[in-house]
Amino acid sequence: MNRDKLISQVKDEYARIASSESQQHFDQTTTEVTPEAYYEKLLSKVINEISNGTFDNFKSGEEVVNAVANDKTWLSSWK
Repeated sequence: MNRDKLISQVKDEYARIASSESQQHFDQTTTEVTPEAYYEKLLSKVINEISNGTFDNFKSGEEVVNAVANDKTWLSSWK
């Protein structure tokens, strides 16, 4: 898939997830970070990996988001 198109789809998917995430639930699962800040950091790292070709075999942004949600080792710089 075209990397620019994949990046656009991933941005849309993370925006959808962040807007539906309740702050209360998020507070229970993370420490001192807003959903927006968490997803911005995650999006930045995913875009970097897309640019590096990590997800070239993926067919959609949703597929990328699901893969990363299930396994952060897709992101070489995740901490």
